[in-house]
Amino acid sequence: MSKEKTPLKDRVPIAQKFAFGSGHFVLNMLPGALGFFMFFLLTAFGIDPLYAGILGALPRLFDAISDPIMGFITDNTKSRWGRRRPYIFIGAILSGILFALTWQMYPENSQLYNFWYFLTLSILFLAGNTMYATPLVGLGYEMTTDYNERTRLMAFSNTMGQVAWMVVPWFWVIIADPQVYETQDVGVRHLSIIVGVACTVLGVLPAFFCKGLDASEMENRKKINFKTLGSNLKDLLKGIVQVSKNKPFMKLCGATFLVFNGFQMVAAFSVYIIVFYMYDGSYALAGTWPAWFSTITAIITAFFVIPVISKLANKFGKRKAFIIATFVSIIGYFLKWWGFDVELNQRFNETSFAHFLNTGVAKVFNYLNPILESIGMGWFSIDTSQGSPWLIFMPIPFMAFGIGGLFTIMMSMTADVCDLDELKNGMPRKEGTFGAIYWWMVKIGQSLALFLSGLVLQLVGFVSDAETQTASTMHSLRIADIAIPVGTALIAIWIMWKYTLNENRAKEIKRELIKRRGEL
Repeated sequence: MSKEKTPLKDRVPIAQKFAFGSGHFVLNMLPGALGFFMFFLLTAFGIDPLYAGILGALPRLFDAISDPIMGFITDNTKSRWGRRRPYIFIGAILSGILFALTWQMYPENSQLYNFWYFLTLSILFLAGNTMYATPLVGLGYEMTTDYNERTRLMAFSNTMGQVAWMVVPWFWVIIADPQVYETQDVGVRHLSIIVGVACTVLGVLPAFFCKGLDASEMENRKKINFKTLGSNLKDLLKGIVQVSKNKPFMKLCGATFLVFNGFQMVAAFSVYIIVFYMYDGSYALAGTWPAWFSTITAIITAFFVIPVISKLANKFGKRKAFIIATFVSIIGYFLKWWGFDVELNQRFNETSFAHFLNTGVAKVFNYLNPILESIGMGWFSIDTSQGSPWLIFMPIPFMAFGIGGLFTIMMSMTADVCDLDELKNGMPRKEGTFGAIYWWMVKIGQSLALFLSGLVLQLVGFVSDAETQTASTMHSLRIADIAIPVGTALIAIWIMWKYTLNENRAKEIKRELIKRRGEL
């Protein structure tokens, strides 16, 4: 347990934490909204499923290439405003504007026109988003040099980031509601503008209020212009090689890849199980329960799990906190078997406690529904008349420790790794490169997870255009929904079991760096 108090100079003021957190809200909102809006390429704009798949894959390939390049650029930038903030400011504006423009399509256009329009604009959007995200992540790694304050900063920012996931699941409900928008394409165009404006306003805050380390005297930074393009490419590759030889960082990347993508592979399975297993293929009867499942998960992650993780890391160290959190999430995944069981939910609905819940919720929404409908938000209510699957929420407080603990701990640990890299390889510090490669691993893994998710659905016999699914298909899907994230989580625990960069070692490195720099 850490007994030392964080020095005043290493504490991040609450205003800076809020500004950095607003940036993380944007980092979650833009890709989250993009993912949900992609559904409407087929239903609102008539894009062929094959073309839609290409539109999902090609821009990600460009994104994966641009991340390390942006990391190198921001690490070596010299300006009066610092290495990160100019890019954050410009990137926030470009991201918001380009996101809104990407979705200004019309179903009357030819499919070929919409295909090329979306492909071009989405690549430009991802370029702007890379210009924003990479330096923002790098800035977070250098806002404090204190071992525990790094965890508190990441906990605060990830809590704000989870707010985006409380909102995003409702986009498809809002857009598809004819009482809100007369057609889905109108909803997509309008809502994308709202998201773009909000993300622009919130996205520029870190550029104004967050402070990184003073890089004015930082040595060995490379000149970046067209004349030095060849040498810059060599330096970029050299930096990537140095980062890849950093064993603690590779462990962080490996564990993140496994936990996050184990979760991503089965993320959509909960919706399928609720609709096709619990409600026999009826989206109408399933109602808003899938959206509420996602929203409640984000709420518990933000306001319960992340604060607990921060305290565990301070008391037991980051490695142990990660292992504890991941193990708790495994318990949650196992509990899904009973939480999503039809008979158990039916029996639970016969209890007096369930009667109390159903009656209470019905009373609340009987009062709220006229108000919600008057402002076009009638989709928000919960229908308890067909029986309520309350037990689906039982695993959430346990499952949420997986993702809630992952990025809070791993981003804090990556900041420690940046210190180790400076000790071994000298200046310039490479927070941007580390952040870019870390998130590159996440993005590549996410693409792989989406592919494997479809493969699993095919293997269990899931038929996408069928009104119902067979009992054996749903049984196999429920097993995969548990076995996949449990398996990846166990391997991640094994990888992190002998992680060596603990608090004592991190503080030794910090003292050595201070001595080397000649700081007081």
